Amino acid sequence: MRKPKVSPADSGNADEIETAFYEALQAGDIDRLMACWADEDDIVCVHPDGARLVGAGAIRAAFDAMFANGSIRAHAEKVRKIETLGASVHSVLERIEVMTEEGPRHAYVIATNVYHKTAQGWRLVAHHASPGTPREMQEISDSPQVLH
Repeated sequence: MRKPKVSPADSGNADEIETAFYEALQAGDIDRLMACWADEDDIVCVHPDGARLVGAGAIRAAFDAMFANGSIRAHAEKVRKIETLGASVHSVLERIEVMTEEGPRHAYVIATNVYHKTAQGWRLVAHHASPGTPREMQEISDSPQVLH
């Protein structure tokens, strides 16, 4: 099965692919989501408390199962990046909106997204997410904060 092409606007840099990835999650659009991934055998995805998923088929099946319950209201916040000419690693604090009987609640996830520059443009090669708490939304850093 061939993956749908990502529009040229979505392949300009890793930030654009990350935006497309989270928009696809929020829309519950499996084809758009999978178009963000590299066409490599060893792409990897780890969901909180989940197994390591290797390859497009395993990753697609996991997201298909999640989308069966609706879209995933994930919002990337506090992105930290390390970039080179051919790779970009993003440490992301995700705020997940979950609908409950009592109304919307928030869950927190700490994720690492790894992008490589491929022949098709920038693509996701790894997404690793761990459970977080609201405390993680307050970043701990040894960098001094500058007030202006």
